[in-house]
Amino acid sequence: MPPRTIVRVVTGAEAAQFDSTAIGQGTPSRALMQRAGAASAAEIALRFPRLLGRGALVFAGPGNNGGDAWVVARALAAAGVRVRVCAPAPAATGDARAEQALALPHVETVEADDATLRAGDVYRGEGVVVDGLLGTGAGGAPRGVIGSAIAGLASMRQRGAALVALDLPSGVDATTGEATGAARATLTITYGTLKRGHLIARAACGRVVVVDIGIGGVTDAGASPALVTRSWVAERVPAFAADAHKGTRKKVVIVGGGAGMGGAAVLTTQAAWRSGVGMVKVLAAPDTLAAIRDAEPQSLTAAWPESDDDARRDIGAWADVAVVGPGLGLGAAGRAVVERVLRGFSGPVVLDADALTSFGADVNGLAALLGGRAAILTPHVAEFARLTGTGVDEVQSRRFDVALPLAKHTRAVVLLKGQPTILSAPTGERLVSAAGTPLLATAGSGDLLAGIAGTLLGQIGDPLGAAACAAWVHGRAAWLVQRGQPSLRGFTLADVLRELRRAWVVRAGPTRTPVLVELPDVVPASR
Repeated sequence: MPPRTIVRVVTGAEAAQFDSTAIGQGTPSRALMQRAGAASAAEIALRFPRLLGRGALVFAGPGNNGGDAWVVARALAAAGVRVRVCAPAPAATGDARAEQALALPHVETVEADDATLRAGDVYRGEGVVVDGLLGTGAGGAPRGVIGSAIAGLASMRQRGAALVALDLPSGVDATTGEATGAARATLTITYGTLKRGHLIARAACGRVVVVDIGIGGVTDAGASPALVTRSWVAERVPAFAADAHKGTRKKVVIVGGGAGMGGAAVLTTQAAWRSGVGMVKVLAAPDTLAAIRDAEPQSLTAAWPESDDDARRDIGAWADVAVVGPGLGLGAAGRAVVERVLRGFSGPVVLDADALTSFGADVNGLAALLGGRAAILTPHVAEFARLTGTGVDEVQSRRFDVALPLAKHTRAVVLLKGQPTILSAPTGERLVSAAGTPLLATAGSGDLLAGIAGTLLGQIGDPLGAAACAAWVHGRAAWLVQRGQPSLRGFTLADVLRELRRAWVVRAGPTRTPVLVELPDVVPASR
């Protein structure tokens, strides 16, 4: 099987550099424009055949994004679609002017003043509206006639048009995801790479499709984070052999379940079982053991270790992996339990929630206890901020990069939870999982993730691969819950647990050319 194209998640500057490198290696810039426009037109024709019967209204900006739009307009017109093009500002690049000249004989042009653009009154009932006003290189709040045209796009979608954004919805910053005045797209088609802004401003982008325009050889050599895809996961999650048994499926110890918080350990245990673990033992506070036994009778149970010797007996001599933290509790008592576990068990660990918070900002103490073993740390933004002494706002604004120093210092994989989830390895490698929906923004969601990650760490062995697969499968289970009914609100983590069975059904089959990857819309269609 040929090697799969790596889809990089890039800043605006990195995207521009990839294009420049491809051009420097012999691909003309106009060829990239023509490939992008032709691929976009083909996707539009495939996805909206009925709507195109009402025609297409194409907005072409002054830059190369506008050039892409002129290519789309000409291609749709050649396919028999009635196309009107509105160019609020003159084409400002040679490639865009050349594509405009080719398209003009085949399309109707529309001229409008600022007020008409802002009101969306250039719209004449077309089924598809194409946003080619601003692309990856744009920054700051849109101004002038371009800003007015962007303001009018939302009304066209409200009147029944599918809004298709080329590269990015105009007004979305490719790097920061700031979405100043951007109209929410039905579909965003982007080229060769996925931009950070697509993932941060997911609500503005609708369904996101990355198409191949022939720069894969350039991006494969990049250092930008790679996207975790279905095929990536399918190639790493091991199948169970015909002679598999509980030992080969691995034994996981879960340490948590403090007073009043036994439910967290139960959720982690249930996720581990639904991820194919062989055996589970739960070590919890004495007061919660009875409730945990009632909830999970197939799991072994014991009290928290009271000494290093207890930890060596209950964990070190039994477990393949330890998951520490779900519902553990804070304060000196919680940290003492974590320290005993890490001293008594030298194998792979997943540290989640209270196991991380118990260290406060003592990163050196955490690193020393981990001792370079295979480890996954799974903080959410606030936990990461406490552990590293970083402001929450800074963590959010630097989410793609902020965890690398912690990963290198602790020699552990850091899984920074959120949308998107960023995985950073001590080697400097980074991965991004964009699976998931707002359903996962709820208490207990991280407990499920910890159980999945612990199971995979035992079965795969590689902390980065295990963490990335866990994040993707966790997100896919949530998406399966809401598939076909995204506007419903009353889902629970029990629904996510039920869908874990189907979430594991992943195959490494080929994608449809030229689509490299497709991300579903995660916002209810009614909004």
